[in-house]
Amino acid sequence: MKTTGKQIAGFLIILFLALGITPVSAQNESHYISVSGVIKDKKSKKKLEYVNVSVPGTGIGTVTNEDGEFLIKINDSIDAKSIEISHMGYSNYRLPIDKRTTTGVEILLNANVNLLNEVVVESMEPLDLVRKAVQRIGNNYCPEANLMTGFYRETIKKGRNYINISEAVIDIYKTAYTEEGVKQDRVQIEKGRKLLSQKSGDTLAVKLIGGPNLSVYLDIAKNPELLLDKETLSCYKFKMEESVMIDERPHFVVSFAPQVNLPYALYYGKLYIDKQSIAFTRAEFSLSMDDKNKATQAILKKKPYNLRFKPEEVTFLVNYKLRDGISYLNYIRSEFRFKCDWKRRLFSTNYSIISEMVVTSGKVGNVDNIPAKLSFKQSQSLSDNVSSFRDANFWEDYNIIEPSESLESAVNKLKKQH
Repeated sequence: MKTTGKQIAGFLIILFLALGITPVSAQNESHYISVSGVIKDKKSKKKLEYVNVSVPGTGIGTVTNEDGEFLIKINDSIDAKSIEISHMGYSNYRLPIDKRTTTGVEILLNANVNLLNEVVVESMEPLDLVRKAVQRIGNNYCPEANLMTGFYRETIKKGRNYINISEAVIDIYKTAYTEEGVKQDRVQIEKGRKLLSQKSGDTLAVKLIGGPNLSVYLDIAKNPELLLDKETLSCYKFKMEESVMIDERPHFVVSFAPQVNLPYALYYGKLYIDKQSIAFTRAEFSLSMDDKNKATQAILKKKPYNLRFKPEEVTFLVNYKLRDGISYLNYIRSEFRFKCDWKRRLFSTNYSIISEMVVTSGKVGNVDNIPAKLSFKQSQSLSDNVSSFRDANFWEDYNIIEPSESLESAVNKLKKQH
């Protein structure tokens, strides 16, 4: 049996050190419609984060930031008439677009609890439901190879201060979901940029799992060994929770928790399964902190000998979006919180690493795999492969995740150091 902890630990690496600058390619200028605004709960006026913003019938999209803000750029050739807003627990909303640039739009979403109350909840054993969803992966997910473009951002904070901000546009090649394993799936950096703290005290050499390859390995439907293979499922106890609405479709919610004690760390989490298609639509899971040593083994790759590493929290979120009856990978987020201190020092320092990736466009069928020599490797750091922050129009017509107010402030602060 393959160990979950060892699997993840072998996937990806984040290395945060002051590294050199390597320029990357830019995209040709093109014309596009730009739509921006903020999305809120209609009743409470609370700003909603990680809301999906997309162009209906296409793979073009983005998500809102922590302040509920979004910016989406749509190429003129698409001739889009509207954008669609969707979020778990809310009714979908379509915003008509008829001007070249629409800015400052406020969108208020209605909770769709009433719709859910009308749904009859079927009686089914949770483990049987999860097994059925696993069996239907070949039917519910892309049956052909596909090439996606995504935006990836990685931030590292020491206490309350950002010490590393790296972001990139990436290409993601995935083989058909009917093919087992992720060995042929690859990620390539299209263009990117970084800002590193210049303070000597902010340079901490630690290698952890992470990086742009999250889009390959955290795709639980494509990589069931992470959570969903036959042997791994037997390690967990499953429970049916209250149903929810996602994209105006009723979903089962199945929570899971470890029921065995193994030499490696397991997970606590929830799986969201579409009641009609029996497809995994969303997965939320966190690494068990019941044994800090096991948790450390799962995420830490390398550290200085005299540095003490203490994990506090490791969480993951994986979202899929339905398009033409097929589920496609849409959004991935990970968050690590840990403490580090040097031996013989009294106080430890809090660190947090947040990584997120949103698929912004894609093509299915008749696509070539990314050459191995151009693919992003496990041993690489994103900061090794991108240039420094320069001009405000760096992203041109690429869709990105809008920076939050706090992130913009951090960028300005780090720029002054340079």
